[in-house]
Amino acid sequence: MGQQVSTTSFTRVGTDEPHRSRRKAILAKHPEILDLYGSDIRLLPVILAVMFAQLSLAVYSTQLGGWQWFLLCWSLGGTLTHWLSLGNHELAHNLCFKTTLYNELLGIFANCAQGFPSAVTFKKYHLEHHYYQGSDGIDVDIPTEWEGQFFNNTLKKVLWVILQPAFYSLRPLLVNPKPMDSMEALNFTVVIAFDVAFAYYFGIKALAFNIFGTLLGMGIHPVAGHFISEHYTFKEGQETYSYYGWLNLVTFNVGYHNEHHDFPRVSWLSLPAVRAAAPEFYDPLLSYDSWSGVIYDYIFRTDIGPYSRVRRANHKADKKVE
Repeated sequence: MGQQVSTTSFTRVGTDEPHRSRRKAILAKHPEILDLYGSDIRLLPVILAVMFAQLSLAVYSTQLGGWQWFLLCWSLGGTLTHWLSLGNHELAHNLCFKTTLYNELLGIFANCAQGFPSAVTFKKYHLEHHYYQGSDGIDVDIPTEWEGQFFNNTLKKVLWVILQPAFYSLRPLLVNPKPMDSMEALNFTVVIAFDVAFAYYFGIKALAFNIFGTLLGMGIHPVAGHFISEHYTFKEGQETYSYYGWLNLVTFNVGYHNEHHDFPRVSWLSLPAVRAAAPEFYDPLLSYDSWSGVIYDYIFRTDIGPYSRVRRANHKADKKVE
């Protein structure tokens, strides 16, 4: 079954998440970063273009069979659907329109090319990931105890990477369940209706391209490396990591993850400017230049596994992202 993982428990700390204090320190020295705050409408045409490309490929894929269909679905379909999911990440922070409702409606619309209704639910949990990073029972980005205990060797870690879509879907229900609200209901209704219509007009194979593109793009796929690179502790004492490679071009700069957590009100196009403005804060931190390399290291390093995360007690309070 491969080599056993030596890490057998989470790293528990009694400190607050690191980004709030670093944000204050950076702004004290570089107040000009405040000028980068705010939404950016340039997100809209990119999302629309990626949606058009994904849906066009889905229709084209009906002419293909076997390995050709699968290869196109994994490579381009996985990249485009993941690009859209990271567009929804921007929308969760209201970084396209100034009005929250417009961001949510665009997220629902973008979901239509992914096959799954997820935008509104993602927003509810993702904002808590920022406010309460690593907090027990709140941050569903943290693997469960069962994941840490079961996926404890090389081969099982391969399976864990493949099953990321399942874990990101089920963890919220198991760790921090929330009632469905009206926007989530709208999200489900619109996307399921679109799926039915898309399959009716273009065939079930076209719909499958969207669905499996989303699933494959979240598993063993280069762009999915950010799931691991962002917060798995490859260096003791560091909770969040940035990636500065070229795949930021097709992921709305999600690789600039320290910068994003420090300044979640800064849009994707301005995150490189945050790093450029405060290099003395970011250059000393461990960062990556290959998401594929991160996935490889996660699987084959015996000191890294689902337990390689920082956790803290649940001290839920009136915290706000600044």
